[in-house]
Amino acid sequence: MNTRKAFFLLLMFLLSVTYTQGQQSIDRYKAIFTAPPQHVPTIKTPDAPLAGNGDIGITMGGTPDNLCFYIGKNDFWRAYPVYPGGIALPGGLDITIEGLRNASYYAEQLPESAEITALFSTDDCKVSLSAWVAATDNKVIIELQSDKEQVVRLRLWAAEGNTSVNAQGTEPVIWVSRSFEKSELLRWPTHVALAMNTTSETLRLTPDKKERLVITVYTNHDIPNWKEKAIIEAKQVTDASIELLKYNHRTWWQNFWKQSHINIGDNYFEKYYYQSQYLFACSSREGKFAPGIWGPFITRDEAAWGGDYHLNYNYQAPYWASFSSNHISLTDNFDQPLLDYMKAGRMHARKLLNCRGIYYPVGIGPKGLCTSMWPLTPDEMQEKYATRENTIDDGYKFLGQKINAVFSVGNMLMRYYSTYDRDYTQKVYPYLLACADFWEDYLSMENGRYVIRMDHFNEVMPNKRNGGIWRDKLGDFNSTLSLGLVRMLFKGILDMSDFLVVDKQRQAHWKDILDNLSEYPVGILKDGRKSLKNMERGPKDREIQPSGLNRVSIHGLILPGGVAGPVTDSIFNRILLDDVEHWSQKQRMADDWGNTSNNGIETCYPGAVRVGYPGDEILANMKKRIEMDVYPNCWIVQGGGGIETFAAVPLAINEMLLQSYEGVIRVFPNWNRRKDAAFTNLRAYGAFLVTSSLEKGKVQKVKLFSEKGRPCKIENPWKDNPVQLNRNGQKVDVLYGRYLQIPTSVGETIELQLYTNH
Repeated sequence: MNTRKAFFLLLMFLLSVTYTQGQQSIDRYKAIFTAPPQHVPTIKTPDAPLAGNGDIGITMGGTPDNLCFYIGKNDFWRAYPVYPGGIALPGGLDITIEGLRNASYYAEQLPESAEITALFSTDDCKVSLSAWVAATDNKVIIELQSDKEQVVRLRLWAAEGNTSVNAQGTEPVIWVSRSFEKSELLRWPTHVALAMNTTSETLRLTPDKKERLVITVYTNHDIPNWKEKAIIEAKQVTDASIELLKYNHRTWWQNFWKQSHINIGDNYFEKYYYQSQYLFACSSREGKFAPGIWGPFITRDEAAWGGDYHLNYNYQAPYWASFSSNHISLTDNFDQPLLDYMKAGRMHARKLLNCRGIYYPVGIGPKGLCTSMWPLTPDEMQEKYATRENTIDDGYKFLGQKINAVFSVGNMLMRYYSTYDRDYTQKVYPYLLACADFWEDYLSMENGRYVIRMDHFNEVMPNKRNGGIWRDKLGDFNSTLSLGLVRMLFKGILDMSDFLVVDKQRQAHWKDILDNLSEYPVGILKDGRKSLKNMERGPKDREIQPSGLNRVSIHGLILPGGVAGPVTDSIFNRILLDDVEHWSQKQRMADDWGNTSNNGIETCYPGAVRVGYPGDEILANMKKRIEMDVYPNCWIVQGGGGIETFAAVPLAINEMLLQSYEGVIRVFPNWNRRKDAAFTNLRAYGAFLVTSSLEKGKVQKVKLFSEKGRPCKIENPWKDNPVQLNRNGQKVDVLYGRYLQIPTSVGETIELQLYTNH
């Protein structure tokens, strides 16, 4: 045996040892399936076992005797500006095993190994299956093994229709392709090829021998010679190459799970915490196209809302938990579609509103694509929207909202405050500046304050429900959503401007906007309680009654707005907390606290955490909401969207354990102190990684790793008791007070513990 091969085998052995150990921690949160999926194929959320690498996703549909692996890819778009444009289905693999007719169904979705495993059994035979998408390559691997001889029929297919052009071949391996090109309205071409490491559509399983199918998947966005690449790599597959692929795959996922960890003594929520992060890591990856509403788990071309990037929260929300969970790399792909649309956004602002800066529609796609134009005939408009008018918003769906571009500033600021990465800040600063340009022009100074007209709290559009009558719904004045996000924008660009030392001459105007922007509208209820309004006045100056904090206003004030909280404004926070306390009185159905069945579980529950609603009650209500509508794959289902729910559980729990969004780090800020808990390497604003534990009602040590050497302000975990400060393992000082101010150096580890005299 040569030295290189021996070394490789040693690595594989060590991997298997550490992997087995890791399985005990993460794979105990596996998702279990005891029946075939019922919602595959679908235009929305699939209920099947899922796996992916942040670019390619597989959805295992069908029954044991007729399995179908749907293969989705984040960069395979039908680049039409109208539905059924949007994300498209490349194809899939059908696996037929007649010997498994009426077989029992058992499958697992394993987060540690990012793998689907299954066992299908009859009285006569058992067939085991493993399927995974290589974390570091464009390959889907399916492994089959049987205890009895079985004949397997295979069909590799590309989806058809919607003006696509298809091709297929069997030399030198089975391959299929699908293309969108040279069609009316198409903005840019998209091609995909799938190739499988065989020339035969029949596979024979024999006892104790594992058969491996490898499907390579490439688009023209991966590489110019996409088809040749897929075919050549499929032809070159060997057992050794698969083993190396598996090693790299497991290594990637092991490193992913090492980035942070929580332990709250609650298996139910820990399962959803880790499975949610698994599903998002399957959906998003640096260097790849950003995921749309359904991620790469596409099983039909007609994905709801085109599977596009919906900018009034759907696109942004899936990323929110990744910042505090220290999975920053998963957020790398977020910005590019927004930057690519800036040219069109400037055109919209200038042409439609005579403003500088950028003005974005609700729906966009990659590479500057608008997915929400309405170039429909009057008859088509009448059929779909109950109006014959086809030039609404100049053919774009702005839905009455001017704030769509600023929604995404929240994610950019979350990353900026979490990392203080100069290169990243320089990359996104022009986007913030363009947003500032727009709002400098769009805001009106009236009676000594800046006001916002005609930016709407809710979407406004013609549809069959309102009989096409929509213009009388226009006219919101000072929406809480808009006021909060605009305040977030100007606070953020001031901070970035200081950090980059640019545009100092513009800061006075930005500060003036912040100082004189209208206050959030608050009203008085019949019982005398102050409560939030959705807007100051409605269309045609209609009086608006307070309706309390809800999903949409949370976006402006808390997520992503971050401009309200118990530290910065305790009086206003008390009003918001009172509103949350009355959510149970406004439920449209039982167990739907916060009215999140259609949208908002990832918004309302973390929002309730931040304003200080009791953590145990939040978790109790969240459990009821999850069980209202959740699939076996741990995908929490809601009517108005898809992968945004992946953020709900991890974000809420992270916020209970650690908060930093008001310039102050707080450990266990909204956690029941009677319940032990611990976390490792959660990320705080200021570019700190924080580790701490709570035992028997007392915070133990708090460890902070400073990535950028920024000053740290932390709320005293032991109230007003003195605190021992250690730097890099050495006692250096004793600190006093409610808030501890600690200078740090790059790469320094700070430890805090309760001071004792011994």
